Amino acid sequence: MSEQHTTQAHTGPIKNPKQLLNAVLLGFIVPIFTIIALVMFVSSADMPSVGSANPERAIALRIQKVGSVEIRDANRPLKSGEEVFKAQCAACHATGAAGAPKFSDAAAWAPRIKTGYEALLHSALAGKGAMAAQGGGDFSDVEIGRAVVYMANAAGAKFSEPAVPAAAPSADASAAAPAEPAAAPTTASAAVQETAAAPAQEAAAPAADAPAVAVAAAGAGEALYKQACQVCHAAGVAGAPKLGDKTAWAPRLQTGIDALYQSALKGKGAMPPKGGSSASDADLHAAVEFMAAAAQ
Repeated sequence: MSEQHTTQAHTGPIKNPKQLLNAVLLGFIVPIFTIIALVMFVSSADMPSVGSANPERAIALRIQKVGSVEIRDANRPLKSGEEVFKAQCAACHATGAAGAPKFSDAAAWAPRIKTGYEALLHSALAGKGAMAAQGGGDFSDVEIGRAVVYMANAAGAKFSEPAVPAAAPSADASAAAPAEPAAAPTTASAAVQETAAAPAQEAAAPAADAPAVAVAAAGAGEALYKQACQVCHAAGVAGAPKLGDKTAWAPRLQTGIDALYQSALKGKGAMPPKGGSSASDADLHAAVEFMAAAAQ
């Protein structure tokens, strides 16, 4: 009786060889996978982010400024629909790249025209499929509307061109309207005023130009890539080398930055001049350097 009680008291949780084998395997496998997971977690902190071309670029992306300042000329003349099409839309709609309906292709445009002008305008402004918002361009809503009407009407639509919103009267102008004209200054006083105003105008001139220089120098290449180039280079549309694809960019980089810039400036293959944008030569050169650096 006492022997049976002693045997039961010393019996462990493992009662057969199968349980023993499972316990041994778990005792080895669980610690090994735990160690591997810890090593991967620690080493991932030093790895570049997905899509970055190199560690230096990954660091630059992590520490880049959160916001940016963009200065636009609100008083510039509005572009016509044809001008916007040639500057921005032709990059895809002239060749049908990425499934874009070709210009004047009535069969491709027919189901789109049936949705109406407002639906087409919304797609153009918000982006749809491979097309970025505003086609990746930098135009006003009225100019984008004109481009939509220009393309749709070329394929058989009868849309009316969007009206230009009336400009609100300036508060300063309305307040100054009733005022009587000031008396003309005498010759002597006018000369004194002109002499005093000249240094102030000379000092104010560089200050007025400073913001434009600062904006142009702050990430102009990356900004232009996001506005226009990524429409094709982000997905490799129409044979465009993808951003950061070293294999695709290697033979192009061997020709040099100047040759790449000339191709972007004059157009090559399915890419129109300046990638279909209206960017300055300096910004275009910066965009070429940005994409080339991402593939090095």
